[in-house]
Amino acid sequence: MVRPAIDPLFRSAAMTYGPRVIGVVLSGLLSDGAAGLDAVKRCGGVAVVQDPEDAIADEMPRHALDAAAADLSIPGAKLGDVLSDLARQAPGPALPIPPELRLEVDIAMGERIGTDVLNRFADASALTCPDCGGVLSKVRAGHPLRFRCQVGHAYAAENLATEQEGRVDEALRVALRIIEERAELVSRMGDEGRQSGRRAVAEMYEERAREYRVYAETLRRAVMRSFDPPDPEVGA
Repeated sequence: MVRPAIDPLFRSAAMTYGPRVIGVVLSGLLSDGAAGLDAVKRCGGVAVVQDPEDAIADEMPRHALDAAAADLSIPGAKLGDVLSDLARQAPGPALPIPPELRLEVDIAMGERIGTDVLNRFADASALTCPDCGGVLSKVRAGHPLRFRCQVGHAYAAENLATEQEGRVDEALRVALRIIEERAELVSRMGDEGRQSGRRAVAEMYEERAREYRVYAETLRRAVMRSFDPPDPEVGA
């Protein structure tokens, strides 16, 4: 029931050690670490983020800077010296641990949750969990925008959007295959009708086959467009 995950690590460290925690987010994709770094700050800890301009993959540092009021944003080459200096400093004052943070740490430790527990810190939304298909609830406090299901799966909005995009692509490909198979089937049924002298039946199936092929071509274009790189001018 345990896997390496930066956000639960940051949350449990923040709850346990409060202002003695120094959270560091480095180069990486998506928004992993952003919510956890926000928890570190809310408990009085220090937030350090690699300068996005210095990172090979700048998504994690940028999301962390958006989510938490970072104390420092520095190049990777300076992190060692900075962390050494910070570790020698006295910690700041302890802050009250947010009750929703305690709940999320308990969930990560395997505690069972029901709707009554989830409702304490999240509101039900019209979204479903990619892992279990359950209802996702929007977490009220902290940043960035996050969702949890009743089983305990958690997603930042960025990660959820990536999961949904993959599922949309998969659904389009499955739909395309099914419609192409349907077109092939009714086309053969039309051929069989003509061979048996049932002209009206043959024409009905041939018309359906043409319709299915039009649908298939529309889906094929949608699938191919999903492989195209985004236009850098859009939204500029």
